[in-house]
Parts: sequence; C-alpha cells; structure tokens
Amino acid sequence: MTVSILIFLPVIAALAVLAFKNEAAKHAALFFAVVEFAVAAVFLSRFVPDASTQFSVNAPWIPKMGIYFNAGIDGISMLMVLLTTLLVPLIILTTYKHQYKNAAVFYALILFMQAALVVVFTALDGFLFYVGWEAALIPIYFICALWGGENRIRITIKFFIYTFAGSLFMLLGIIYLYLQTPVKTYDLHQFYSLTLDAHHQTFVFWAFFLAFAIKMPLFPFHTWQPDTYTEAPSAGTMMLAGIMLKMGIYGTIRWMIPNAPLGFINWQALVLILAIIGILYASIIAFKQTDGKRLVAYSSIAHVGLIAAGIFSFTTRGLQGAMIQMISHGINIVGIFFIWDIISSRLNTRDIRQLGGIAKVAPNFALTFLIIVLGTVALPLTNGFIGEFLLINGVYQANMILGAIAGLTIIFGAVYMLRMYKNVMQGETNALTATFTDIHGSEKLALGIICILIIGIGVYPQPILHISEASINELVHAISVKLYSGAAYH
Repeated sequence: MTVSILIFLPVIAALAVLAFKNEAAKHAALFFAVVEFAVAAVFLSRFVPDASTQFSVNAPWIPKMGIYFNAGIDGISMLMVLLTTLLVPLIILTTYKHQYKNAAVFYALILFMQAALVVVFTALDGFLFYVGWEAALIPIYFICALWGGENRIRITIKFFIYTFAGSLFMLLGIIYLYLQTPVKTYDLHQFYSLTLDAHHQTFVFWAFFLAFAIKMPLFPFHTWQPDTYTEAPSAGTMMLAGIMLKMGIYGTIRWMIPNAPLGFINWQALVLILAIIGILYASIIAFKQTDGKRLVAYSSIAHVGLIAAGIFSFTTRGLQGAMIQMISHGINIVGIFFIWDIISSRLNTRDIRQLGGIAKVAPNFALTFLIIVLGTVALPLTNGFIGEFLLINGVYQANMILGAIAGLTIIFGAVYMLRMYKNVMQGETNALTATFTDIHGSEKLALGIICILIIGIGVYPQPILHISEASINELVHAISVKLYSGAAYH
C-alpha cells in the first residue's frame, strides 16, 4: 500500500463526479471524500510514529531529466494528509444547503484540488512538489472566479498573480538545487545532502520564502487574502483557509529550512519580526471590521503569523506547536466560516451591526458558535490552547520580548472574537434576526463534528503530538548538526 492511492483516488473521484448532476453530484462527492478519509485512516492505523518515510512510491516519470514520481509519508506529512482528508468531506457537507450552477464541476474541482494538496504534502521530488503546488491553484481559481461574489474576477486575478509569481521564485530555487546535485536529480534527500555556502543558501532561502510567505500569507505579503476570502464562495474560502494556506507552512518546514539552514539562520530574526508585526497588524484591523467574514479573514492572518513565528523560533516546542496548530486552525476556521455562511444565507447580510439576539431563537446554533469561538481564542481544554501555548513558549525561548508580544494574540483574539459573538448572538432580536431558524440536518451534523473535534483535541492532544514528534526532533537535530558541524559552510 503506497501513498499513490491517496493521490489518485480523488482524481478518479473528480472524473466520476462529472457524470452526475445536481444533488447526485453532491452526494457522490461526499461519498468519495469520506472514502478518501477512510483510506487515510487505514494509513494512520499502519503508520509507525518514528522519523522514517513510509508508504513510499518512487516510479520513473521523466528519468532522463531526473524526475521521478517520488512520494511518501512521515510524521509531518501524516498530519497534513489527515487534515486534508478530514476537512474536505466536512467542507462538502457544509454545502448541502446550497444549490450551485454546474454542481458537478464545482465538486469535481474540490476533489481535484484535494488530490493536488495530497501531492504537495507527500512529494519527495522537487518537480512533483512544484506540479502539485501549481495544480492546487487551478481549481481554486475557477471555484472563486465562477462561484464567487460580485467582485470575484478582479480579486481572483489578483490572487492568481500573487501566488503564481511566488511560485516562479520557488521554481527557480528548485531548478538551482537540481543543478547542484551530482547526479542531476530533484530528489529531496539529495537536496538535503548538498553543502552550499551561505551566499547560495541565501538565494535558495529567498526563492522558497517568497512563495511560502505569499501562500500563508505572512505580512506584508498578505494583501490578496482578505478580499479573496471575502469574495470566494464559502466552500472555496474554507479550502483556502483550512487547507491551502498550510501549503506555505508545510513547505517552510519540509523544503525551505532543511535546504537553506544558513539562509534561514541569517534571516530568522527579520522573519520573526515580520510575523509579530503581522499578528499585531491583523488583530488591530480585525477590531474595526463590521463584515463578519472579513473579520475572520484578518483573524486568520494573526493566527498564521503566530504559527510562522513558532516555526522561525526553530525550537522543538515551536515546531510541534506549529504542527498541532495547523490542525486546530484548519478545524476552527472551517467552523467559523461555516457559521458566517449560515448567517449570510439566512439573513442575506454579514454586517455585525445589523445582527443581535440570535441565541434567543437558535440555541443549538448559539452553542456550536460559542464552542468554535472558544476554540479559536484558545480557551484551555479546547484545541486551540495547546498549539498556541507551545508556539508562544517556543517564540519566548528564542526571544523573550517577541514571545511576550506574540502572547498578545490570545488577548487580542479573545477581545474581538468574543465581542463579535456578543454582538451577533446576545441582546434582543430585531426585525431581521427574529426570523432566524435554528440549525438542522447537515448543518447540525457538520457543526457537531467540528465541536467534537475542538473539545476532543483540547482534552487529549497527545495522539496528534505523538504522530509528528519523532520527525520534528529528527529535523531539529539534522539542521543543528548541519549548522554546527561546518558542513553547511563548505
């Protein structure tokens, strides 16, 4: 059993879904997405949580150019595969109350994007990684452009240009590493074994960093994000925020740091400062938002800034915090965007100032909304707590002042998220909100699963931490040896 099953099953599913129409396409997409998650669960049951790469496939693709279909799973990629295969069926479930024109195409694009994401999270060949990276951009572009809001074309083109331009820098970095290998290969482990000097590693660092910083997005490369999240259809926003931005975080851990440790160390302080600025900037902007979906978009920038700060602290706790927080952020952000999808579809507005008193007429909705908000603000015993605790701890180990400032994420997030909840759910109903109906059917199922995950991971996060622990420890050890043995300075 190899990872190729996880890669090609969604591709086959996407083609199969095109044969269905309307409601049938929706049901077929959900069925295939659940099957993909079940297959991932089988992989997890057979996964040995050490630092080795498992379920590998390494088949010739374009061997004359050193290109192989080389993919596998270790503890770091296992978590990303689980996140992807868990969120896609949940995202499809959240669309059940919507009617989409050309529904078969819509759901096929989601499944095709899932396949590309799995490629990104498992690729061990630089060319394959780049193909997956670009392939994930194509379906989300069409999802946003065809089913997005009023300004979708202009904003989607801006998003495409931003991310594609960053990808070209990454491609230059990959080709450069390929040219340095003795046998001219794109194999990741051959890249790891290169001994480039500080000057050349700085080039590699920036080539990868620009692509990954735009994708996360990290301040000041974030300007495409709020508009795109706001104008994209809810399912597209969930795919972007829940999974796609993790491509940049994962790429930093898997491709940038090990391939350019000297470049990383030389620019570590600058990126840490940018991440902290992003936290403060996005939080301040979030305070002023009256559009609920836009508020959540800025909240996401702040949380991703903290994850980036944890990674660039390059401590074991910071990296472990980044891994579990990617899981938690993905779950929470899908939940909170679904909350706003329900509100806007019922009331035809996302203006927080027009709302209030919804808890009086929709108690089940109010309870699930509250649990998701508490997870987002990292209340102890929710999934957001352990990740943010480890991240702040890691940043504090690297720099006490920056660690203290990073801790403001929790305070700021609690203020604007709880204020949002209060203004939307509490107080008296008005002529608009009095007609709000409580959640039922697929809405209750999707939000129920999300709430169970928030509480379950919060109460017992150890299984998730255990999956990636050995791989993270091996990464930190390998980079430390490469830095301090003098090999990186050759």
